[in-house]
Amino acid sequence: MPGEAAEYHSIQLIRDEFLMNVQKFASHIQRTMQQLEGEIKLEMPTISVEGEVSDLAADPETVEILEQCVINWLNQISTAVEAQLKKTPQGKGPLAEIEFWRERSATLSALYEQTKLPIVRKVLDVIRESDSMLVANLQPVFTELFKFHTEASDNVRFLSTVERYFKNITHGSGFNVVLDTIPSMMSALRMVWIISRHYNRDERMIPLMERIAWEIAERVCRVVNLRTLFKESRASAQNKTSDARNTLKLWKKAYFDTRAKIEASGREARWEFDRKRLFERTDYMAAICQDLCDVLQVLEEFYNIFGPELKAVTGDPKRIDDVLCRVDGLVTPMENLTFDPFSIKSSQFWKYVMDEFKIEVLVIEKEAKNFIDESFKTLRSAEAAFDMLLKFKHIRSREAVNRQMMMKFNDILAQYCKEIDIINKIFVQNLENPPLCKNHPPVAGAIYWERSLFFRIKHTILRFQEVQEILDSDQGQECSTAAEEPSTLDRGAVFAINFSPALREIINETKYLEQLGFTVPELARNIALQEDKFLRYTDGIQRMLDHYHTLIGTLNEAESVLLNDHSQELLRVFRSGYKRLNWNSLGIGDYITWCKQAIGKFESLVHQIHKNADDISSRLALIEATNLFKYPAAKSEEELPGVKEFFEHIERERARDVDHMVRWYLAIGPLLTKVEGLVVHTNTGKAPRLASYYEYWEKKIYEVLTKLILKNLQSFNSLILGNVPLFQTETILTAPEIILHPNTSEIDKMCFHCVRNCVEITKHFVRWMNGSCIECPPQKGEEEEAVIISFYNDISLNPQIIEQAVMIPQNVHRILINLMKYLQKWKRYRPLWKLDKAIVMEKFAAKRPPCVAYDEKLQFYSKITYEVTRHPLIKDEHCIRLQLGPLANTVQENAKSWVISLGKLLNESAREELYNLHEEMEVLNRCV
Repeated sequence: MPGEAAEYHSIQLIRDEFLMNVQKFASHIQRTMQQLEGEIKLEMPTISVEGEVSDLAADPETVEILEQCVINWLNQISTAVEAQLKKTPQGKGPLAEIEFWRERSATLSALYEQTKLPIVRKVLDVIRESDSMLVANLQPVFTELFKFHTEASDNVRFLSTVERYFKNITHGSGFNVVLDTIPSMMSALRMVWIISRHYNRDERMIPLMERIAWEIAERVCRVVNLRTLFKESRASAQNKTSDARNTLKLWKKAYFDTRAKIEASGREARWEFDRKRLFERTDYMAAICQDLCDVLQVLEEFYNIFGPELKAVTGDPKRIDDVLCRVDGLVTPMENLTFDPFSIKSSQFWKYVMDEFKIEVLVIEKEAKNFIDESFKTLRSAEAAFDMLLKFKHIRSREAVNRQMMMKFNDILAQYCKEIDIINKIFVQNLENPPLCKNHPPVAGAIYWERSLFFRIKHTILRFQEVQEILDSDQGQECSTAAEEPSTLDRGAVFAINFSPALREIINETKYLEQLGFTVPELARNIALQEDKFLRYTDGIQRMLDHYHTLIGTLNEAESVLLNDHSQELLRVFRSGYKRLNWNSLGIGDYITWCKQAIGKFESLVHQIHKNADDISSRLALIEATNLFKYPAAKSEEELPGVKEFFEHIERERARDVDHMVRWYLAIGPLLTKVEGLVVHTNTGKAPRLASYYEYWEKKIYEVLTKLILKNLQSFNSLILGNVPLFQTETILTAPEIILHPNTSEIDKMCFHCVRNCVEITKHFVRWMNGSCIECPPQKGEEEEAVIISFYNDISLNPQIIEQAVMIPQNVHRILINLMKYLQKWKRYRPLWKLDKAIVMEKFAAKRPPCVAYDEKLQFYSKITYEVTRHPLIKDEHCIRLQLGPLANTVQENAKSWVISLGKLLNESAREELYNLHEEMEVLNRCV
């Protein structure tokens, strides 16, 4: 239990603290005794030194004895100091260094304290008074003693401040203690580095750090023992290796964090220690611990795969056990290592072991995939296999094997189809004479039998609905037609009243039995007497829960995430109803009141959020309903707007509508800020709690703009291909060609620009910054050009929109090609304007044609004029109306000009003939 574990952990901490305090007290007593008694005692003079110093100095015999005594003292002190300097710490850990300095401090303190005794001082005064030769040797020895004594005392004092941390690292109950200790220890070492007069140099601090690293490494070696590690529970082994890895990494991290603080201060000497000495071994051991974590993770993944569920589904437990034996054998080489895996010298051997492990893992993975492929062809139960696959979706297992498992849904569906066929066969076979359960009447028994068959297949299909992609497949659709699909989906926590129907039956039975005179148990009578209270409570709770479930049912997914904290607060109010209260409690009425108040408060918040959401939805609906292709109405039944007028009118109306849409869009941000004020009581527009809500509405805006553009393009394309003409173009004669006015390239260009501008209106809708509803400011692009991040960047890449935007100009171009083909028939009149009239008339007159030839020519051109009048002057091709009137008038005028030219030529020819005839008659008249 979590509570028991926490209590056990606190007891361990108290025990460790008590043991460390007892050990510290014992060391204090021992050190005090050493200082009082001293291991080295100075030999005192054998003569009396009472009297005046001058008198004693005047006595040669006394001086000689005292000189010999002082010589002995100097030898003792020098010998003791040299012995202490030759000593080294007895151990490789940091505590050994503290004990080393304490021992030196105790020894030198004892000597130093003896030099301060009155008799010693008087002897030294006598020697100085007598001007002895020893005076020159006294000062260096005593100075050296003082220096080393002071150094030892200071070191003991400063190292005592970190002794507690060293003991935690050495003797702490677990890695959690070490992990908590290392950062504090580094801070304490920094203070020692700053304040101490001796541990502020690299040659002192580096060995101490090295001892700490050694102690941490040795502790990891002791705890992470590969011979026993894999025999422990997987959770325990994983905790050990991960804690060991984290401890080794934290040692390095804490060092560099403290080093960074020292450098940032700028006032302290920097830590430029030899990193190889401090971290080479710990870094390597951290890598080994990571390898062990990976190994344990691989084992856990395999155990997760080849568990009892797979055995139950596949029906081949022996083969699964064989695979598990191979999985267990993965760590056998590690348990029987002949080298120390934590030794850097053995790195190549360890690498070889890990490579062999990875190769064997791949082999087992391949075998597992083959086994799964074979097993899922002969499934026992579709539902059991489905449950197992769902479990694999939510637990960590081998990625390759898990991927293979996720591909087996089709096999499950095939098995389910077989089960449906079996059920159907049973139903058909026993339809006329269904099997009945004991004591069941014929009709009810038959219904019960039929329902039991139905529920056997319905239960499985209900489970399949938990993974929608299964039912979306072809085989899933086939299975769905064979079973009824429920359409209910629970959202949020669902509560029910824990009042058994048996209690109601007991109450009714008790009342009727008492009326009949039977004796009923006292407990049943007490329950019956409280019937009104129970009914009042259950009714009140049921109404309250119905209100809650209805309210929760109104929330969509985004609102559920938005109001998660408020929902949890509401559930905390509910908690006493399913944790503490029972039907004998006195506070049920108050509990119902509190719950109703909490639900009312939550409902008020939900209603306000829904009101703002409705406001946003209404604005988005207005945007989505906008018509971006408002074309001008026809001027009359026969006269339509021109091409340029048509597209310019659409652009003007579109610009006006875009202004309205942008205003509606800009109003969404303040509404979301209002929601932020309701939920988190801020109005920044970028509350982290609302990040998913902002994203929800931004997706909605994107969907609305995509539908807007796609719907308008599709609508305009339908108008283009419709049979109602929208605009007109004229046909004019520009000798020698018949062309449209405006020409086809201009019409194509205007249509293309109109469609492109329709898509580019999304540039006015600026995207929000990540995690906010604030518009993204312009960004600097290439050549310092301001780039506006809008929805256009995404919408313009939509395949459907691209398809429609390309299709519309293509359809218009196709219509124009059809019109140009229609105009080909007018090309038969091309001689009217293509030939040079003067040259043709001159050649014709030169032939001196008879009047019959003139008549034929005149009738030909008159017929052309008549034919042109019979041609329709309007041609409708889908959305374009072709006005042929100007072309017909031009053709008629050209034909008439030919008739006039022929008339003039005939007139001149006839006149010339008349003149000739007149002259001939005159000649004949004269002759007569």
